[in-house]
Amino acid sequence: MSRGQTISFSFPPFAGWVRRIILTCTGIYLFQKVMENFAPDVVVQMREWLALIPVAVMHGKVWQVVTYSLLHAGFSHVFFNMLTLWFIGAYLERDWGPRRFIECYTFCVVGAALITIAVSYTHFLGMNPRIGTVGASGGIFGLLMAFGILYADQEMYLFPLPFRIKAKYLVGIWVVVAIIAVFEPSQGGVAVFAHLGGLLFGYLWVKFMPSRGMSYVASERYFGVRNSYYRWKRRRAARKFEVYMRDHHRKVTFDEHGNYIPPDDNDKTNGGSKSGWVN
Repeated sequence: MSRGQTISFSFPPFAGWVRRIILTCTGIYLFQKVMENFAPDVVVQMREWLALIPVAVMHGKVWQVVTYSLLHAGFSHVFFNMLTLWFIGAYLERDWGPRRFIECYTFCVVGAALITIAVSYTHFLGMNPRIGTVGASGGIFGLLMAFGILYADQEMYLFPLPFRIKAKYLVGIWVVVAIIAVFEPSQGGVAVFAHLGGLLFGYLWVKFMPSRGMSYVASERYFGVRNSYYRWKRRRAARKFEVYMRDHHRKVTFDEHGNYIPPDDNDKTNGGSKSGWVN
């Protein structure tokens, strides 16, 4: 996607991780609505185990920092979240690729959860660590921030509105709305601090994360550590071999990397063999 062109968000691509997340969240929401009529206890158990409850997380339910993003409080909540994810996420995933996209989304979801947990224990504006938080808003706000930074001057058509707006202004509007919402009454289980946390971690991702993503960095470090270990084993084996040959009145030499150093021409033996060995 060229950053100098105007984007129409009327029919973005619907594929990859964007589609998986939307179908998963929508499917869970529909399942909960059905269970509310036939087995309401199942819905209660799902919320206790999957919603972000700071007290529960601190007592071991760490998976909630991710699973809370799969639950939603109502139809409008899931609808607008998934619609925004589709509009913004589809273009980011197409430009970044699936791996980097899902890393950013997960990073913002978890970051938003951590901010929510931290603030809940301050009891700021009535926040309570025993109150659950649900919704994909943290991850979506993070994607909004990333999009606003990367495509700041990109003009977008916001379907069905008949006018264009630059990405940076769109993100600015969302930031103002999120800040104002902090001082509003409870919003049906959606902690607005998750929105602010998502925005913060979206900014951190774009500014400080490597362009190839966390998995690339992790793999590079893994292979770096593995190669260092193999080099250490080679040097150790070389030293042992030197000692073994010295005990048998033979001299072999290895460099600091464990590579064999052939003897000089003046030291050649056995008919001038380069290595000093007889086949």
